[in-house]
Amino acid sequence: MIGGGNAGLCAAIEARERGAAVVILEHADRSMRGGNTRHTRNLRAMHADPAHTLEGSYTGEEYWQDLLSVTEGHTDEALARLMIRHSGELPGWLYEKGVRFQPALTGTLNLARTNAFFLGGGKALLNAQYRTAEALGVRVCYDSEVKRLNISRGRFSSAVFLNQGNKYEITARSVVVACGGFQANESWMREVWGEAADNFIVRGTSYNRGAVLKDLIGKGAETTGDPTQCHAIAVDARAPKYDGGIVTRLDCVVFGIVVNRFGQRFYDEGEDSWPKRYAIWGRLIARQPDQIAYAIMDSKVLDRFMPSLFPPMTADTIEQLASDLGIESGALTRTVDQFNASVSTGSYNPEILDDCSTQDLEPPKSHWALPVDTPPFYAYPLRPGITFTYLGVKVDEQARVLFQGGKSSPNVFAAGEIMAGNILGKGYCAGTGMTIGAVFGRLAGQHAASAGER
Repeated sequence: MIGGGNAGLCAAIEARERGAAVVILEHADRSMRGGNTRHTRNLRAMHADPAHTLEGSYTGEEYWQDLLSVTEGHTDEALARLMIRHSGELPGWLYEKGVRFQPALTGTLNLARTNAFFLGGGKALLNAQYRTAEALGVRVCYDSEVKRLNISRGRFSSAVFLNQGNKYEITARSVVVACGGFQANESWMREVWGEAADNFIVRGTSYNRGAVLKDLIGKGAETTGDPTQCHAIAVDARAPKYDGGIVTRLDCVVFGIVVNRFGQRFYDEGEDSWPKRYAIWGRLIARQPDQIAYAIMDSKVLDRFMPSLFPPMTADTIEQLASDLGIESGALTRTVDQFNASVSTGSYNPEILDDCSTQDLEPPKSHWALPVDTPPFYAYPLRPGITFTYLGVKVDEQARVLFQGGKSSPNVFAAGEIMAGNILGKGYCAGTGMTIGAVFGRLAGQHAASAGER
């Protein structure tokens, strides 16, 4: 197994339970193990009845329609439906492996019906998975950076990796690549986005540099996904370059307006429910001048969302707030005045797609539109926060990597972010990344355990 996050651990557990000898090569040291999984909180799962902490029901067809709406059809339907079918097994399977769940958060991220939240978050999930894997006899090698896979005509024979400056080669009957995307590879990101990439913040691990992905592509693996597409949200611009995690995320967009450095709005802040649309805002901000934006709101809504680790900027007037942000005060004042004048009266309800919208304004705000008129006023600076990239390798329904001509490899498997683009061609549904990792990790482990048997 290459990669010690959720996908790799699910694969390792499944393979070991089927009698395979399993080694995990994890790039990070023990304290930083697990890739982006460390920062996660939940996974999305279908269910017919209440289960664990999941409320009501969430059918497979509803899940499919939610996925279809955010991807706008940029998804492999067979693989997506496979993921959805198996998603219902995950809460029970993970519980058996020591993972515990807690009730969903309320407010803008109220996902009690669709998403199972991990008690203690992603690190607690990882700790439980590692305890289970190691108890089964899985060997974990930390500080192990895979540099090359030896593959001939789609068949894997060995992996070359560095550990504490020394080069090693390990042979195996099969390999599962579960080592993420390339969002932390600054030169590769710059190839795709140009100089704008210099202003991106990587929400998770600095170890996701895409070395194995690039190696697989060079050895003939078929690719899927647009390299510019990614899970990218609005994060606090004051966040660190790497590993800021969930505490730098901002969910305030739907409660006010968002402007660029010229004080101009550029997108509908109330287009749809937040769990379906929050992951578009990183790419939207990436297209703005200097990759910076500002969420502006007033005192009426300050307590309605989970705040950033950093306090908001505040002022008694819009003019003063503009000055503090470095925005021309007249421009921001005009934007706010125009917005306020366009807001129509409705029944404000942040829990549903309400009827509070703007009239004759471009871009509109389709829901949750309230005048920004009650001081003090607040602002958060926003930058694109990249979670993971969608360019990846194609796989079949057994998680086997496809090589030139669409031929499935006999012993190369992929799970997690490195193949998520098969399902997430664009857009995002909250919790789906973890579902992809767990479902395809399990499938990869199951089939890798028997690969190469005589």
